[in-house]
Amino acid sequence: MRIVLLREIPDDPTLLRQWNDLVVQMERPEVFYTGEWAGAVQLAGLASPTPLLFLGYDGDDLVGVACLSADLNERNLSFLAGTTADYCEFVSHPQRRAEFVEAVFADLRQLGVGDLALASLPADSATTPALRAAAKKHGFHLYVRPEFSCPQVELGSGVQRRELKAAVMGKRQLRRRMKAMEVEGSVTSVCLRSCAEIQAALPGFFEAHVARYQATRRVSPLSAPERRIFLEELARRFAGTGTVTMSMLMIGDRPVAWNYAFQFYGVWSLYQPTFDIRCQDHSPGYCLTAKIVIEACEEDRLKVVDLGLGLEGYKEWFANGTRQTLHATLTTSPLRYVGEMARDRVASEVKRFPKLEAAIRSARSRLGM
Repeated sequence: MRIVLLREIPDDPTLLRQWNDLVVQMERPEVFYTGEWAGAVQLAGLASPTPLLFLGYDGDDLVGVACLSADLNERNLSFLAGTTADYCEFVSHPQRRAEFVEAVFADLRQLGVGDLALASLPADSATTPALRAAAKKHGFHLYVRPEFSCPQVELGSGVQRRELKAAVMGKRQLRRRMKAMEVEGSVTSVCLRSCAEIQAALPGFFEAHVARYQATRRVSPLSAPERRIFLEELARRFAGTGTVTMSMLMIGDRPVAWNYAFQFYGVWSLYQPTFDIRCQDHSPGYCLTAKIVIEACEEDRLKVVDLGLGLEGYKEWFANGTRQTLHATLTTSPLRYVGEMARDRVASEVKRFPKLEAAIRSARSRLGM
């Protein structure tokens, strides 16, 4: 296999088509693996400081894509989409994953790369065993730990969909919350799909997201202009495909909850939710999620509603499955390898004692760590 290394994501329609053709050959195609996603990360300035795009070719055929990000010295690497994507991957057909990963690692050794931190790897992919083999061959120490357990709604067969829909619609809390909001006006939900409609809705979405975080003395990631540009750019790049959606819960003509999401190869990925803080007593975000699950049950082309990263309590009220992600650390330094394992084990022990964990978090916050 021949590897071509690029230090930017090129604006090349042919490469984009070939790249996305590989994405649909993955075990579970995800919007986060696409060329559009990587291009939006780069354009928004989130690929800091240096993108490294590894393209694997068999003759003239593209058979692998690895989109990484490097520090200034190109010694420490991570996934380019690591801070934006729910899942990150080496893109290839599963049967060629080991071959492609090995070829990439051969190049990494020639570049003098010493450390990789690969977050959000799906545990159900062929990549982890491929990393083990490549690490052993090229002198990397590999440490893999569980990262996130992502709640999901498996829609199932026609009968299961009807039962799921009835169960969600019959939830007492949903009926009570909806009835409380109906005092102010009719309550409806809409799902925007066109780029123009989504772009028009984004300013209100951004404002609500920032206000919600400020109410709890936190800083919204959407306070950063780069993050706003990123979401705007995704809507533009996927325009006309129906991939990007913006669901909104409305009281009259006023939106009170939003969910910026993606519909991609049978998966409705709920990516960025928020709600109007003035309506929080009515749980509008929960109500909107219920509406989305109900709508998904009516769409045969959809198989899964992925509720996204995070363990917010409301997700448990809908989820009937999970998808595990892993964090893989690879290093050529035995000391760093041992240190990574030690830190992970200490962190695992600390989590057994919530008060101690809270005290450590507070101390780190005061010290700016």
